[in-house]
Parts: sequence; C-alpha cells; structure tokens
Amino acid sequence: MSLREQKTYFEILKRYERKFEPKEMEMYKMLVKRNKDAEDLDKLAMEKLRNLYEKYHVNREKKSYDHLFKKSEENSENN
Repeated sequence: MSLREQKTYFEILKRYERKFEPKEMEMYKMLVKRNKDAEDLDKLAMEKLRNLYEKYHVNREKKSYDHLFKKSEENSENN
C-alpha cells in the first residue's frame, strides 16, 4: 500500500468522521496519527481502513435522466 493510496482513503473518510461509532472513531484517530507520521500502515491497519471506507463511502452509479428531458420524435414531427 502506497502513501498516496493511504492519503486518498483518509481524505475521503474525513467527510464521514461524524458518522463513526465510538470504537471506529478511536481506531480511526490512531490510524490518522500514524498517517501524520508518514508511516506505511501494516496489512492489518490497512484492512481496517479499507473496511471503514467500504462501510461509509458508497459509490453509487449515477443515474441517467436524459430520457426525461428529450422530446419524443413523434411530438416534434407533429408540431
């Protein structure tokens, strides 16, 4: 795990800090301190960070609403 990937996880998770449960917040603060010291996280710590990321940061597909805003071809031909 590179420092760049760690940094990305921390930047995203920062938005969700207020939603963390007390145990998660304690663990997250410990990981942030290690990150500030420019330490590479070990495998277990990185797994905990990924679990927090997956739990709180939901990547949803963006829905396409184009079909709602297009005029139907039938209406444009009749007008």
